[in-house]
Amino acid sequence: MNDSRLIENLIYTYAERIDAGELESVAELFREAAIVAPAQDSHVGGYEAVLAMYQQACRIYESTGTPQTKHLTTNVIIEVDGDEGRARSYFTVIQATDALALQPIISGRYHDTFVRSDAGWRFEERKMFVDLMGDCSAHLLYDSSALT
Repeated sequence: MNDSRLIENLIYTYAERIDAGELESVAELFREAAIVAPAQDSHVGGYEAVLAMYQQACRIYESTGTPQTKHLTTNVIIEVDGDEGRARSYFTVIQATDALALQPIISGRYHDTFVRSDAGWRFEERKMFVDLMGDCSAHLLYDSSALT
């Protein structure tokens, strides 16, 4: 498999894991990496900190063990230079619950950097930019108005 495809699979793995409610495995993707939210002046790095961030932010529904979301990642552009990679992509999160009709709740962009190690490609940093905000109250455990 070529490097671009391996990096793309990491991007999609994040979406798959968060939608499955597997917060520990999401945090594992960032064991040696950071998640940055420039609008919030937030920089969270390493497994424990990333796990704590998602546990404090993401509502998990007891009936499904998931956040009842689908993270749709599109417009993926990947550049590889030796053992370093960069990607830009769009994300749109849709959600439906017993009390919320299916709808997009947030959309924005990821700017990711990757490094290749002996174990393969891994995230180095994910910058999250929120461009459009809907009703995130059924997804997040805090007031989301500060995200933009």
